[in-house]
Amino acid sequence: MPCPIKLISTDFDGTLFAEFENPPVPLALQAKLAELQALGCGWIINTGRDLSSLMEAMARAHLKVKPDYIVVVEREIYRHDQISYVEHKSWNDKCRQTHAELFQQIKKDLPGLLKSIRQRFNATIYEDVYSPFCLIAETAADAEAIHLFLDDYCGRVDGLVVVRNDVYARFSHVDFSKGTALREIARLYQATPAEIMAAGDHLNDLSMLRREIAECLVAPANAIQAVNSQVRSEGGWISDLPCGHGVLAGIRYWLEKKSGHTG
Repeated sequence: MPCPIKLISTDFDGTLFAEFENPPVPLALQAKLAELQALGCGWIINTGRDLSSLMEAMARAHLKVKPDYIVVVEREIYRHDQISYVEHKSWNDKCRQTHAELFQQIKKDLPGLLKSIRQRFNATIYEDVYSPFCLIAETAADAEAIHLFLDDYCGRVDGLVVVRNDVYARFSHVDFSKGTALREIARLYQATPAEIMAAGDHLNDLSMLRREIAECLVAPANAIQAVNSQVRSEGGWISDLPCGHGVLAGIRYWLEKKSGHTG
């Protein structure tokens, strides 16, 4: 019997991976993912980490199962070829070109933005290879206030958005996100939203926690309120278990709902 879910997209930190648990990814969840992969279901780790950071964390977690795809920095796609992860070149090339053009456009405005934020808040602001404007706020309240300030600026620049996770934030292009990357992988799998599950716990997961992308939505018990509210409004399911335990419960919930399978 074919699996009623063709794709499972999971955030990494706080959703799949719990740093201080042993093991950080529950063995029962790993076994379930391997079982579903054997039935033809693809698994995606969809994260804000960069590629090297994710590889290091996956190694430390001693995962017994490997994701079929990974999405890093919320936008770049890599496929597992049984040996290593190779990039989805057409997508990644377009992603990088689009971001380079966007960031060149806003370059002249950055000094003023930095000055305004530093006058009002204590925050670390820096540039990396993925964004000319990255920020770490000292408190969640400051992060929220800075986010609102930056949203106002983004509203005046076509395509520019703030991607935020807790006190961390950076600029990105709206066309490349966890949600659009998941949609692209779904195209490769020929999977419809009804055949896709997505699980996340924080703000940068919201773009994939939408019924138009994945109908089987899951939030673990540790998800923030904004995630819970969106998952609930989109007809998803909120677990009373945290992190990977909640993801496993969510997989079981949606499999049972889709096919009566309780696995």
